Amino acid sequence: MRATDEERDFLVRLIAGELRQGALEGLMLEAIAAAADLPLADLRRAAMFAGGIAAVARAALSEGAAGLARFSIQLMQPVLPMLAQPVEDAAAALAELGRAALEWKLDGARVQVHKAGDEVRVFTRNLNDVTAAVPEIVETVRAARARDLILDGEAIALRADASPHPFQVTMRRFGRKLDVAAMRRELPLSVYFFDCLRRDDEALVDRPGEERFRVLTGALPAGIIIPRAVTADPGTAEAFFADALAHGHEGVMAKSPEAAYEAGRRGSSWLKVKRVRTLDLVVLAAEWGHGRRQGWLSNLHLGARDPGTDAFVMVGKTFKGLTDAMLEWQTRALLEREVARDAWTVYVKPELVVEVAFNEVQASPQYPGGLALRFARVKAYRPDKRPQETDTVESLRKIHAAQLARAA
Repeated sequence: MRATDEERDFLVRLIAGELRQGALEGLMLEAIAAAADLPLADLRRAAMFAGGIAAVARAALSEGAAGLARFSIQLMQPVLPMLAQPVEDAAAALAELGRAALEWKLDGARVQVHKAGDEVRVFTRNLNDVTAAVPEIVETVRAARARDLILDGEAIALRADASPHPFQVTMRRFGRKLDVAAMRRELPLSVYFFDCLRRDDEALVDRPGEERFRVLTGALPAGIIIPRAVTADPGTAEAFFADALAHGHEGVMAKSPEAAYEAGRRGSSWLKVKRVRTLDLVVLAAEWGHGRRQGWLSNLHLGARDPGTDAFVMVGKTFKGLTDAMLEWQTRALLEREVARDAWTVYVKPELVVEVAFNEVQASPQYPGGLALRFARVKAYRPDKRPQETDTVESLRKIHAAQLARAA
């Protein structure tokens, strides 16, 4: 092997998932594809089903194409969820997709549920098994008509009038130490499914979204299927969006009816439209506060992912939207991830994902990406999301271009 000892150590730790620095899976998959002389698309697909690249790398480098053939969607082996890109409004979504399937966008916890006969297991978007914490979801899916299922959906805590609790309240059901029975009585969960990745012996990820939804509606009762409308009409789309907001939800998803399920990827065939525009970003650093925030890490340095390098590019700062409880928590969490500091700033591993609301994207020579968020404020930390799932610099460029087009 031509790599130096230091390079070999880097590669081994990156493949094994022990290196946390943001330059990440995309580049490694390209390198493995080149080394094994295999199509990159085949490596990505195998990694999607494996839930990571370690086992795929071993198979590709030792067995070639025959090794990759083993990786397919399997019951009780969760896959990374398909992700969406933000767009300005429902009309912009239709302009990109044409005819689109619109669904309520819930501010809950993404869940992937596997059913094999009477056995049901529930996984988070990070592939953690949370079956014991959500017995009502287990009971609901166990009663489904199909023998075997892999379902994609959203768990959410609803009030008595069916309006949603805030995201942080829903996430109380997924804590590490819970009296599950008491929490279920205090904060029952509802679940809504929007995709079916497998039914019985048939894998569906390569089928069009419209076909997968037909299978879903045939397998589950209507009450646990996400409200949906398929249209190419902007007026109908805006009315559907308004109805989602009237029910207290944060917006809509717009999906290409023809698209396959691209697990773990933020493709252009799923788009999200929210009441308040938000982005999922990574915290790169934080500055010590002043006055009443003395002693707390306050002003956050925010990073968007560069899809070309998988590194994170700074796109702004914010100290707004932080409660005292959040300041206390984030100071502890950031100091645990510290990699360097100067007199005013603590630099951290890019691991904490924060949902940031903003008014607009503006050009800015101050930041490496050439863009910055205007009036950014923290909406919530997102422990359910991985850094690799955050929004990209390209997403910000699209928003900025749309703003310029409206102003022209």
